[in-house]
Amino acid sequence: MLYILNIVSFFYFCSEFLFIMNLEKRKRFEKVAENRVDKILDGLRLLGNCSNKNNYEFTKEDVDFMFDEIRKALKVAQSKFESEINRNEKKKFTLKK
Repeated sequence: MLYILNIVSFFYFCSEFLFIMNLEKRKRFEKVAENRVDKILDGLRLLGNCSNKNNYEFTKEDVDFMFDEIRKALKVAQSKFESEINRNEKKKFTLKK
């Protein structure tokens, strides 16, 4: 009986530990992601300051190239998140679309 109680206690401890670890991972993600998104948004605001034709000379091709590169980098970053989410979801085969 004591052996069973020890096993139950162990599994309870493990589940509590995992719960706390997941909370810590979530807090760390929120802190890091918020800081990085703020930096990206600040960078985009600064880039927008370059749109003043009185201070800078640029062409439509320059603008298209810059924003194409930004869109590519954004798509790559988003696909990393999506692939990680999809990796954790178990998919069952179905013929329905």
